[in-house]
Formats: sequence, structure tokens, C-alpha cells
Amino acid sequence: MRIVVHGQQAFGKAVLEALLGRGDDVVAVYAAPDRPGGRPDPLAEAGRAAGLPVVQPESYRDPAVHQDFRALAPDLQVMAFVTLVIPKAFLDIPAHGTIQYHPSLLPRHRGRSSINWPIIMGETETGLSIFWPEVGLDTGDVLLQKATSIAPDDTLGSVYFDRLFPMGVEALLEAVDLVKAGTAPRIPQDDSLATYERPCERDNARLDWGRPWRQVHDLIRGCDPAPGAWTTVEGQALQVFGATPLPARDLAGLGGRVGEVVAVTGEDITVACADGRIQVARVRSAGGPKVAAGEWAAAVGLKPGDKLG
Repeated sequence: MRIVVHGQQAFGKAVLEALLGRGDDVVAVYAAPDRPGGRPDPLAEAGRAAGLPVVQPESYRDPAVHQDFRALAPDLQVMAFVTLVIPKAFLDIPAHGTIQYHPSLLPRHRGRSSINWPIIMGETETGLSIFWPEVGLDTGDVLLQKATSIAPDDTLGSVYFDRLFPMGVEALLEAVDLVKAGTAPRIPQDDSLATYERPCERDNARLDWGRPWRQVHDLIRGCDPAPGAWTTVEGQALQVFGATPLPARDLAGLGGRVGEVVAVTGEDITVACADGRIQVARVRSAGGPKVAAGEWAAAVGLKPGDKLG
């Protein structure tokens, strides 16, 4: 089966290397365009290293791009982390169509921040879907799904890199085998259960210390490492990472106004919220590296009684 791998970044590279490693007939790589001053895309680099044609279109609406793709006589297109809009006419060119990875249990959490939002919303389970993409955003019949739990201390980084990344590579290999065998299912998504969340960006990541500890904690871990939950100190933005919640029931005496720094140690700082406290392990000020919160506090003179936000 003649396979085209289409994607970008480390995940796309891992999928390509896994297919090549087991002897699949990968005939070309389609990757995100390189940007001036940016680093070369890892998938594109891996494709060139393997001696494969590497194509990086700026747009998939150009008829010439479709013509060149058709000339490859692909049997299957495997999409691993694709962010550009791909027209259905392009998706339908391979003899067996196109399959795509999405890091949520579709139809839940359609959209490009589908790992952030389940954590931010305090959900205890997420997963991945391999599906047959259509015109809409993350619409199309599902081929297979894999679920994984979200632990109370999980972050965006741990859910993705520890589970959804390796699980996704294996799931795409499994899906390719099902397509080869002619047994790949097409299970319609139930649109009545669909959710779509806007991209999780800086505006969504601002901390409100007046909210309950659980919501504050979930926002911090759902934005860790990106886009980074943040607060302000004397009007300057400060990103917050590595939080530990201290609910009021676990404290002898709560004290402290909302947003007040109630403790500073050499390693961390503790901030009061509506019904508890949040112990912060690491912070990053504008233009700086991540550092221990206690180290940063000592450097800027932050002390108990000062206020964040």
C-alpha cells in the first residue's frame, strides 16, 4: 500500500519513522511550510533523511498541488498533526482515502486545543480518535478510539507526551493495518454530543484568584506548558506552573485575601484563592526562563502580604 504521511513536528516525525521502521511503503511526505528564521520542521527533515520526496505547500487549494499529489498514486494518506485547512477534493485523492489523528474522544472537544480543555474543565478522562476527515472541523466517521484517564495532578504536558503521543503513533499504525485488511470501520459521529472549544490562548489563561481552588488548579495544569496560565504582579504578567492545591479543609486556619501571597519559601510561594490556597512551584516573568517561584520571589522582593492579580 502506497502511503503518504502528512503532518508536522515531532508527532509527524514519530509516525513516519514508525511506518518506515516496520517496512511500510511510504512514497512521500507532506509537511508544514518552513518559516523564515524558524527551525526546519522535524517531519520534513526526517522525510529528507529517508530519501523521500518532501512537499510543503502553502495552500491546498492550488490545482497544481492536487495534480502532483495524484501523480504519486497514493493508496492512503495518513494525517499526523495537520493544522492547515485541507479541501475534501484533496482528501479523496488516495484510493482508500485519508485517515487523521485527533487527541480527543470525538465528537467531544473538536478544535485545536482538545487536550487543554478537558483538563481545564476538570474532566477525568480523555483519549484520541483516528477518523476519516471531512470538510468540517474534526468531523467525519471514526475508525478507532483509545481512552486514557486524567489524574488530578496531570498537566497538558504529561497527558500529551506520556500518553496521547505514544498512544497516537500506535493507533495510527493499527488504523493503517485495518485499512490494508479492508476491515477499517466508519462509525458516524453523534453530532448531538459534539463540543467545540475555542483555541486555548493567552486570553483564556488569565488566573482569577477569586475562583475556587479546583478551578484555579485545573486552569494552571491545563495550560502547562502552553499557553501558560498567568497572573500579574504590580501590573506585569507572570506565568505560573507546577501548582499544588491546598483546600481550606486541609488548613488549620485559612486567612489571606484573594490573591494574597500567604507564604514564601526558598522553593515556592503560596497564594490564597476563594476556598483554599495554591502552592506555586515555578514561574516565568516576561522574557525570562522558568525558575523556582521561591527563587523569583527572593529576587524581586516578593513577601507574604503582597498581592497577585
